[in-house]
Amino acid sequence: MAIRVMLVDDQVLLRTGFRMVLAAQPDMEVVAEAGDGAEAIEILRATAVDVVLMDVRMPRLDGVEATRRICAQPNPPKVLILTTFDLDEYAFSGLKAGASGFMLKDVPPAELLSAIRSVHSGDAVVAPSTTRRLLDRFSPMLPSSEKEPKNKHIQKLTEREREVMLLVAQGLSNGEIAARLVLSEATVKTHVGRILTKLSLRDRVQVVVLAYETGLVRAGGGPG
Repeated sequence: MAIRVMLVDDQVLLRTGFRMVLAAQPDMEVVAEAGDGAEAIEILRATAVDVVLMDVRMPRLDGVEATRRICAQPNPPKVLILTTFDLDEYAFSGLKAGASGFMLKDVPPAELLSAIRSVHSGDAVVAPSTTRRLLDRFSPMLPSSEKEPKNKHIQKLTEREREVMLLVAQGLSNGEIAARLVLSEATVKTHVGRILTKLSLRDRVQVVVLAYETGLVRAGGGPG
């Protein structure tokens, strides 16, 4: 079954370009388009979508708030935030709102297609190191009121799971974590899965965000 994609951007030309790229793929189908976040939410009420490519700077309702509302729904589609500039504060806000990652608007077609497939399969498409650079820049914006309750949830983790979480937040891949801890990559993947389940997180991106929110990792990527 083809991956059902929705394009949300107020620039018609940009949507047209993305649609042409996706239409050439046998495993993808553009099933809906919207010019702003409010229209996207309305369309999603009646249209089944797997992945939303979401612009951030749009009239009426921006992509960050639209992402927050979409991700709050039961069984929501995955959201990829589209940004014009790397390290954009909108991308940071989008990750906190529940997006599975962010991409630059001038991303090469092959990378766009790979990202859509990755997100559809349940992975995050933002390299943890890239997310960490975002958080290093915008960590002062993190709300301190969230630290205490989320810290309580982290107490549910075993010592090994907490160790893995710290390494994920510092930008290490599963293979790198396995080498660092002298574990198999499959074991690390299992630990990451348990961390996501225990902390009610969607993907590795949110693990990084939570590590910064709770002070487990400080700006610069080291342990807090």
